[in-house]
Amino acid sequence: MLFFVRFKRAVVLLCLLGLLLPTTVVYAYQYTVVTGDSLYSISQKTNVSIEQIKSANGLSNDLLHPGQVLNIPDNAAATPTPAAATPAAAPKSTYTVQSGDSLYVIAQKHGIGAEALMLANSLNSTIIYPGQQLIVPLVATRSATPMAAEVSRSAKRPAIPFTDEDLDLLARLVTAEAGSEPMSAQVSVAAVVINRVKSSVFPSTIRDVIYAPNQFSPVRNGWINRPATASAIEAAKEALYGNDPTNGALYFFDKSSSNSFLRSLPVAATFGQMIYAYAK
Repeated sequence: MLFFVRFKRAVVLLCLLGLLLPTTVVYAYQYTVVTGDSLYSISQKTNVSIEQIKSANGLSNDLLHPGQVLNIPDNAAATPTPAAATPAAAPKSTYTVQSGDSLYVIAQKHGIGAEALMLANSLNSTIIYPGQQLIVPLVATRSATPMAAEVSRSAKRPAIPFTDEDLDLLARLVTAEAGSEPMSAQVSVAAVVINRVKSSVFPSTIRDVIYAPNQFSPVRNGWINRPATASAIEAAKEALYGNDPTNGALYFFDKSSSNSFLRSLPVAATFGQMIYAYAK
């Protein structure tokens, strides 16, 4: 009888301890940062917002380094729903794209991943334009059982090899040349530099292309040394990972240019006040 009483007390004590213990954060898996990764790109791959990733890993800024291991929180496990409940349609709102906006910026404003924004609007690329109406899901969803190996296999390869210094320099050129232009124009400026690196006519590195004599006015006037904007960094990343709205342009200039050589080139695309051209 004494043993039975002690056993009941032990069971009750364990139950009370279970109620008092704090709830632990549930992680879906861990992700190892590779060269070229950013919080934005990882957010797109995992469909977990940047703020959630930063919070789960105690990050105070957006800096990452190759080899760093990140905990990816499992939203579904953190906020379970009753098994018998019928899923309701996710609430949505609309957003009108403003000049200078990017999917990354809009997603951050609404606390969701850029991939969720693309999915809600059936977008095949991240290019958007001022005045465009976007559906913004207020609750982001993602696959129930993501696997780190699947994320790694699905990651895009860069169009050319690059370092963090290359990314910063390219983003600074985008800022200086098209900082006030729409996102498509900014991506296109970066794409022109990458197209030159891939061409046999121009130098073979981002730095050498940008600092080639008499090519880019920001190098001559010193604007290349100004810090890059967030949208320019995102534009540079877009181009480095293969997004080229110009389809191979090697030159760009604004509509006010009177350069007879540039004006004689076949036009590839026009975004904002910027014109992009092929070689003759």
